[in-house]
Amino acid sequence: MKIRVICLGKTKQKFIEEGIKEYQKRITKYTKLDWQILPDVKLTGNKTIEIVKDQEAVILEKHLPTSALIIVLDENGKEYSSKKFAEYLERKLNTGKDIIFVIGGVYGLSNKILERADLVLSFSRFTFTHQMIRFLLAEQIYRSFTIIKGKKYHY
Repeated sequence: MKIRVICLGKTKQKFIEEGIKEYQKRITKYTKLDWQILPDVKLTGNKTIEIVKDQEAVILEKHLPTSALIIVLDENGKEYSSKKFAEYLERKLNTGKDIIFVIGGVYGLSNKILERADLVLSFSRFTFTHQMIRFLLAEQIYRSFTIIKGKKYHY
């Protein structure tokens, strides 16, 4: 069982990269978390946002095995408290399936990817940048493991 985060486009802000690295280091006490950064598609020429999202979906689909549990982050997804998300994650970890979190590019994800997801997850009613959500996801995965293991981090 592996946990992987797939993102479109490189993280451009150094402070976000540093935050992700910090939680990546903390998570290694509990599990291995792999990050896969795929190229995003640029909005150029006559491309519309929908065309960009569809082209990014083609890139993403190559990395989403049908045997894995796919959790997609989207502003219109289901919201959980940290404790409820930890419970959900623990149940899914116990299935032995690989878990893949998907974070879209600047324009979000195509319906094709949203429909492929086992869970469409939102962290808040607020909108965050696709780069900021990477940091928030790393922190929530770490927080989930501390809740599951009964460690003092979440109060």
